[in-house]
Amino acid sequence: MSVQELRASGHDGLLLASALLQRARLADPQRGIWDAADVQWWWRRPRRSDRVEKLFWVDRRGPVAGVLLTSWTDESWQCDPIVVPRVPALEPEAVWERALEEIHAHAEGRVAVPVQGRDPTFRELAERSGLVPGQRSSTAWMDAAGRPSAQSLPDGFTLVDRAQRRDMPHPMRHRNGEAVEERLRECPLYAPDLDLAVEASDGSIAGYSLYWYDPATNAGVIEPARVEDAYQRRGLARAMLTAGLGRLAARGAQRVKIGYETEAAAALYASIGFRTISDDTWYEGRVEHLTGAGT
Repeated sequence: MSVQELRASGHDGLLLASALLQRARLADPQRGIWDAADVQWWWRRPRRSDRVEKLFWVDRRGPVAGVLLTSWTDESWQCDPIVVPRVPALEPEAVWERALEEIHAHAEGRVAVPVQGRDPTFRELAERSGLVPGQRSSTAWMDAAGRPSAQSLPDGFTLVDRAQRRDMPHPMRHRNGEAVEERLRECPLYAPDLDLAVEASDGSIAGYSLYWYDPATNAGVIEPARVEDAYQRRGLARAMLTAGLGRLAARGAQRVKIGYETEAAAALYASIGFRTISDDTWYEGRVEHLTGAGT
């Protein structure tokens, strides 16, 4: 199979990364931590990595592999080497060597490589290059047909979406910057009516969540989901999530993914019907300590 290298930055890079993750998800519904919706959520604020020309390999159908670099801060980077399963084009070892080159060329400070629990190949490659296990997270899925019915919010709270509140400041701006809505609207999978918030009677935001539907894979992704500390333990998260799941199913989602890091989140999502399919590890280290290509 003929494969060519291609580089793209900015919004063009975002679209290629989305296409790569869509193809990977279609090739194997269980493998891989990320979906196109995840990289589009990461686009929510300007980043230094937007200017990086990311590396992709493409065939006549589109991307088959890539190295996704994301800067959370100037001194904190994430690298995701992605290979579409069951496409006889590139071996993971070859992509990893190029990923090391990209890290050394562009990243500074600390770098993390998320590795799905069922992926021994990239785990071994990360460890061989000097990265060590750090942060852990989990990935859970549910069949949309088995979702629970929508639950009512307690008195004094209202569920709203951005289609209803276009003239109000975006509720996620405090943690994600004033440009969050502008950046989200640049994402092909963003839908204002799937961008939900819970308002208290005084107009304050008690919680918010964003639901992404990908018609290429018929999958939904929930990212982010948050209830503010002052409003915890009132059933707001369950009501908001069940409402969002209903909207995703109505849009066409057959399966829905959510990620989490805490036991409290695990218990909530399991009670709604999500089933954990992998426990994932972020292999971490300093860029200058990595061994392999570029050193």
